[in-house]
Amino acid sequence: MTARFEQGDRGLLVLGGARSGKSRHAQALAEARGGELVFVATGQAFDDEMRDRIARHQADRDGRWRTVEAPLDLAEAIGDVSGHTVLVDCLTLWTSNLLLDEADWENATARLIEAIQAHHGTLILVANEVGLGIVPDNALARRFRDMAGTINQRVAAAVDRVHFLAAGLPLALK
Repeated sequence: MTARFEQGDRGLLVLGGARSGKSRHAQALAEARGGELVFVATGQAFDDEMRDRIARHQADRDGRWRTVEAPLDLAEAIGDVSGHTVLVDCLTLWTSNLLLDEADWENATARLIEAIQAHHGTLILVANEVGLGIVPDNALARRFRDMAGTINQRVAAAVDRVHFLAAGLPLALK
C-alpha cells in the first residue's frame, strides 16, 4: 500500500521507531506540497549529542524552510502558522519537555488537538512509536511511555491520515 497525503486532508501523523525514516518521509511530503514551509521544532539542545542531531536536521532542510521553536507551547506555534505547510518534529520530544517541565500534559494535549482541528493548510506531525519494546524498568520511563502512547492515540484520532514507517518504508494505517 502506498502511503499518500491528499490535498484537503486535515492532518497527517507519521509514526515509527528511532531511525525509521519518519522525519525524511514527513519532510518529503511537506516539500511536495510546496507553499511556505514551516518547521516547528520541539527539541532542545541540552547536550552535545542533541546539538549534533538538531544540526543534522537543519542541514537537511534548504532555504525554503522557516523554523519555529516550540519546546512546550506547541498548540500556540501551530496556530501562529495556520495556512502554511507545517511539519512538527517531533511529538515525542515535546512529550519529554512536558514531563521534565512537570506541565499539565493532558491540558497541553487537548490544546494541541484543538490547534490541529483549527489548522488551515497542510499539517504533518512526527512521533516515535515507543510502545513496541520491552516494559521500561523504572517509573519515570513507564510514565513517559504511557504519556507518549496516549498523546499519539489522541493525535491519530484527530488527523485524517496516519503513516507508520519501518526501515524507511511507509505503511498507511489510516
